[in-house]
Formats: sequence, structure tokens, C-alpha cells
Amino acid sequence: MNVGFDLDLTLADTRAGIAAVYRMLSAETGVPIDTDVVVSRLGPPLEVELAHWFPADQVAERVVRFREIYPSVAVPATTLMPGAAAAIAAVRAAGGRVIVVSGKNHADTVRTVEYLGLPVDSVTGGVFGADKGFALREFGAGAYVGDHTADVDAARAARAIAVGVATGPFDADALSAYGADVVLADLDAFPAWFETGLAAVRTTGADYRAAERIPGRAGVASPDLATEQRWAAR
Repeated sequence: MNVGFDLDLTLADTRAGIAAVYRMLSAETGVPIDTDVVVSRLGPPLEVELAHWFPADQVAERVVRFREIYPSVAVPATTLMPGAAAAIAAVRAAGGRVIVVSGKNHADTVRTVEYLGLPVDSVTGGVFGADKGFALREFGAGAYVGDHTADVDAARAARAIAVGVATGPFDADALSAYGADVVLADLDAFPAWFETGLAAVRTTGADYRAAERIPGRAGVASPDLATEQRWAAR
């Protein structure tokens, strides 16, 4: 099965680098920015976060400056999230392909993937939430893994399995309540889930939806009836 992964706080820990960029913007503009708050809600497009700190008529200018700074400051400060390499390796070992689909602009998504040396087959940046669905469908992803509720929307748009990892702004309960089909504490748990899931999930989301039970949801042996009925109706 081909699998899509989100980038920030799913595969890549970008918090230190993003905080550093915001500190530089703060120093340049004199606008106080609470970087702890910024990194606690990573996921939405850059314009959304900048609008919390700058007037609307300045946001476009700040976006340009942020992206000028990012490659030299944030990318080198980025590290792998726990289990990221093993998760990708598990998909590839099973004969699957991997795509990274991120809300980060495409150029910096590519730079980050290359800097971390992630052996993926395709990279798409600059899309968020359900808008990620097109890239996932085109790639033939049967599952999409992310830390944000918007990543559940992405999986739904692609008719793929929504795998939540509780390594970002939403905990396991929030991801589950939002509708993630599988919720893992982090990517360290992904290889075991993926191996087990292959008994029910062959190569497509259709096979998954036809399965009687969905293995591996964190803390739950299988999804509740409502979840199964939702999948059966798709």
C-alpha cells in the first residue's frame, strides 16, 4: 500500500527552526511574538499564523520575509521525529511507495525532505486540509498519516485511511474524536500497526474499507460500529 505522510510534527520536528525564524521577524519588526504559542499550533498555512501577529495589510510582506529566512535558519535546525525513518522503511519494505504532502510551501518542503535524507518517492507542498486530497489520490495513497485534524480531512478527501499521530497540537483523544481511523502515540508505533494492518489492508483503500475490523487503533482493539458503518458506506 502506498502511504502519504504530513511533514511538520509528523516526520520532521521543525519547532526549533520555525521559532528561530519568528524570533528574527520579531527582532526586525519590533513586534512581540510568542514563539511557544506559534509552535504549539503548527499545521495551518503560514499566512494564518502570521495574521495573529501582524495587521492584514502586512501579512503578504511577512510571508515573503519568512520564506527568505527559512532555508538558512530553519531547515538546518530541523530533526527527524521519533520513528520517522522506520515508518518510511516499513512502507518501502512492504513494496509501497511514500509521498510527503505538507502545508509548508513546496520549495521548503522539498528542502526539508532532502536535508533529512528521507527516501520518499514524491513531495508536494503548499496544500492544507482537504486540498491535500488531490495529491494523495494522484499518488494512489491508501493511507495518510498526520498530526493535525486537518490531516484527517486530507485522508477523507483522498478516500484513504486517516492515521493520526499524537505528536502535534492534538492529542490522541482529539484525533480520535475528530474521526481518525487509527491513532498512534507516535511513529514508533507505525511499523507494527502497518505490518498488522496488511492482513486486512491489501493495496487500496477499498480493501481496507471492506475489511471487517481495522487493527491497531491506539487503545482500542477495533473501531466502533459507527466508524465501520461510515467506511462501509463510502
